[in-house]
Amino acid sequence: MFDTPKEAIIFDLGGVLLNLDYDLTEKAFISLGMKDFSASYSQLQQTQLFDRFERGEVSSFHFINQLLDRLPAGSNGNQVVHAWDAMILDFPAERLEKLEKLSSRYRLFLLSNTNDLHIDAVRRSLNKTVGHRELERYFEKTYFSSAIGMRKPNPEIFEFVCRENQLDPSKTLFIDDSPQHVEGAKKAGLDALLLGKNEEVFDLPFFRT
Repeated sequence: MFDTPKEAIIFDLGGVLLNLDYDLTEKAFISLGMKDFSASYSQLQQTQLFDRFERGEVSSFHFINQLLDRLPAGSNGNQVVHAWDAMILDFPAERLEKLEKLSSRYRLFLLSNTNDLHIDAVRRSLNKTVGHRELERYFEKTYFSSAIGMRKPNPEIFEFVCRENQLDPSKTLFIDDSPQHVEGAKKAGLDALLLGKNEEVFDLPFFRT
């Protein structure tokens, strides 16, 4: 499939390993009274507030208050957090099992555009599936955009991960469900695969070879 054999795989999180439904968050905010939520946030494009939150440049408190300002009087922070987390669904156990098996063949890494509120929701979802919150068990290292101050699709975040772990980009595969992130990885010299809608990550031809 690729000219160079792979030694490492960098996985995206949401939509690849963790099931997501962006529509649930949009519907939740609409039900709270924010009719234009889709104009501000989507998988492909975000406003500065969301980008800054994902880079860790603003606190969860600031993020929640900014959204409260756009909601009807009487709304509260717990409602905002619940709506924001609505997109976070489940971790299929079989994906986690396959990750564990794959770690004997490849160095595995996680690279996710995410924020403090979603990280906590992700860990709660993981706990429901396997009884622990330690996503780090499945990877040599995990990278969250809010912790490192960079986000995909900027090539610098891929270069950072490769440099910090002494990865050869040409021998590293990146898998994501967002086309702009796949293109960012390719610009950094990695081979990358786009996971299509309704595709199962471990059904990709790469894992059947």
